[in-house]
Amino acid sequence: MNSRGELVGVNNKRLGVCGWILFSLSFLLVIITFPISIWMCLKIIKEYERAVVFRLGRIQADKAKGPGLILVLPCIDVFVKVDLRTVTCNIPPQEILTRDSVTTQVDGVVYYRIYSAVSAVANVNDVHQATFLLAQTTLRNVLGTQTLSQILAGREEIAHSIQTLLDDATELWGIRVARVEIKDVRIPVQLQRSMAAEAEATREARAKVLAAEGEMNASKSLKSASMVLAESPIALQLRYLQTLSTVATEKNSTIVFPLPMNILEGIGGVSYDNHKKLPNKA
Repeated sequence: MNSRGELVGVNNKRLGVCGWILFSLSFLLVIITFPISIWMCLKIIKEYERAVVFRLGRIQADKAKGPGLILVLPCIDVFVKVDLRTVTCNIPPQEILTRDSVTTQVDGVVYYRIYSAVSAVANVNDVHQATFLLAQTTLRNVLGTQTLSQILAGREEIAHSIQTLLDDATELWGIRVARVEIKDVRIPVQLQRSMAAEAEATREARAKVLAAEGEMNASKSLKSASMVLAESPIALQLRYLQTLSTVATEKNSTIVFPLPMNILEGIGGVSYDNHKKLPNKA
C-alpha cells in the first residue's frame, strides 16, 4: 500500500514460474488465432473511464489503464471498468433527534467522484453503496449533535463538516467528496405553529416598541413647536390659517373659524358677570 492508501499492483516479474507458463500459452494462443483473437483482446476505454486489469487474480499495475486501447490476454486477464465522472448521491429523509430533543427529518445530496480506480476496486466491495450508507450515517451523527436553531441557521457549516468527515473516511476507497448540500429540514406541524406564534409575538412586541419610540419623538417635537409658537403669537394665527386651508381641502362641507382663546375667555367673563348682576337688579 502506497502513501495515498492505494493498493500496489503486481507486475509481470512476480508471476512466478506457473504464471509465466500460462502467460506464454495465452500469448501463443493469441498469435495462433490472429487476426480473430485481436478483436477479442483489444478493449476500448472511454475518456472518463479507467480499467483495472487482473492477471491471474493479481492487479497488473498500481495504476489503472486508459483511456484508449488496452490489450487483454485471453484466459488469464480480467478487467473492471471504473467510471471517473462525478456521482450524485441523494440521501433520503433521515429522522433525527436533535440535541434539544426535537424530532426532525433532514435530507441531502452528496457529490463525489472516484480519483483512484485501483483503490475503488480492490479496497471495497461496492464503493457506491458503501459511500451511500456512510453518507446517511454521517448525516445523522453530525445533526444529532446540533440544536434545531443551529441546523436551520448553519446549513453551510454543517454541510462543510459532513463533507470533511466523508472525505477523510472514503480516502482509502479512492473517493473524493466534492460537495455536500442539505436540501430540506422538515419539522412537526405543531412545532411550526409554535415557532410562527413566537415570531408573530416578537414582531408585535417590536412594533409596540417602535410605536412608543415614535410617540416619544413626536411629543418632543410638539414641545419644541409649542415653545416656538409661544414666542410669536402671529405664528399661532398663521398656524390656524394653515389648518383651515388643510381642512377646507379635505372636507369642503366643514368650515372652521379659529378664535383666539382670550376672546372666548372675554365672552365667558362677560356672560358670567351679567348673570351675576341680574339677581341684584331684581
